[in-house]
Order: sequence, then structure tokens, then C-alpha cells
Amino acid sequence: MTNELTAAPAAGGNAAAVLDPQEIRVLAVLAEKEALTPDNYPMSLNAIVNGCNQLTSRDPIMQMTDDSVQDTLQRLIERKLVSAISQAGARVVKYEHRMRIKWTLEQDKVAVLSILMLRGLQTAGEIRTRSGRLHDFKSVPDVETALQFLIDKYPPLVARLERAPGTKESRYGHLLGGELPANAYEPAAAGTAGSGGGRVGQLEHEVAVLRGELEDLKAQFEAFRQQFQ
Repeated sequence: MTNELTAAPAAGGNAAAVLDPQEIRVLAVLAEKEALTPDNYPMSLNAIVNGCNQLTSRDPIMQMTDDSVQDTLQRLIERKLVSAISQAGARVVKYEHRMRIKWTLEQDKVAVLSILMLRGLQTAGEIRTRSGRLHDFKSVPDVETALQFLIDKYPPLVARLERAPGTKESRYGHLLGGELPANAYEPAAAGTAGSGGGRVGQLEHEVAVLRGELEDLKAQFEAFRQQFQ
């Protein structure tokens, strides 16, 4: 099946630049929490572990230990994607991401990339809905502009997939883990054959989006509540 990639190489252009799933999760959590809970950023190891294992706004769900997150942070530091900060008088080392510097990204691009890293394949509309306080996108075209910037970078950081039958929007995926798997380009199942099946597929898609919105609202409320504890 033909896809709509505007450039073929994987992010980084070689195996050494490809991130593993744990590195992607830790990096995305740092970027997410920087925007959602700025008073608690940079982040401690314990806070990063909690963010990685969060049950909402994550796909896939992960269970990472303190040791695995610590090892992952060390690899990201070696790749110059994370910095360790030892603050005067502080008992623990804290960490911050360097995606902005590493890839020359403004906050809207960081927000888009973070959503794709945390949630998997997304449409531009889903990204706008789920971006929350990461960045206030005024419209879907604003999201598409940020996505196109990430697609046009060399090496590209994002790929656009062919629109599936029965859906209104194309999906996008990040390339930080290498090329997207072949089955990522397969159209999503649209129910039974015929126009009725396409309608069922569209309704299922809309329900999934609404569920995702509810999960995001819950996560944002919890982050807001924790600020007053």
C-alpha cells in the first residue's frame, strides 16, 4: 500500500538515533509534565516513574521500575536529549528534556510530538483535542501546520498515513522509534461490508475520540488538584 510520507528515512537516519519504547515514554513524560505541572519541573525520578506508569492518556500502558527509568534517563542523557540537574540544597537529582534544543522545536511542535509519543497514531483533530495545556491550538489547521513542519524536517520526525475508508482524517505517527510498522498503513476495520459498515466504523472512531477526551479531562483535573495538596 502506498503511504503519504514526504521523506523516507527514519528519524535520526541510522539505528543509533532510534529510540526504544522506554526512551520514548520517558522523554514524552518530561515534555508533557513541563507544560502540565510547571511548578514540579524539572522532575524527580519518582515523578517520572509515576508519569510513565500513568493509566490515562497513555498507549500503550507501561509498568516501568525505578531502575529501568534510571537506566533510560542515563541513555537519554548520553544522547543529549535529557539533562540532569543538581540544585543547591536539593536532596535528589532532577531531570529535564532537551527536545526543543536537539531538534530546534517551538512549543507547538513539542506538544504535537509529545501527544504522538504518548498516545500512538492520532488524527490532527485528536491531537488538538488532547493537547490540553501542552499548547492551545486554535484550530485543526494550526495542528496540521505543526505536523507538516515535523514531516518536512530532515530527518523527518513524523509521518502521515493514508486516510482509511470510512474516516474523515489522516492519521499521523512519530518516527523516533524508526519507521512505522507495515501494518500501521493498513486501513482501520470499518465494520461489515458496504456503506453501513463504513458508518459503523466512523461511529466507533467518534466514540473512541470522546473516551479519549474524557480521559484527558480526568488527567488534567488530577494534575490541577495535586497543586493544592
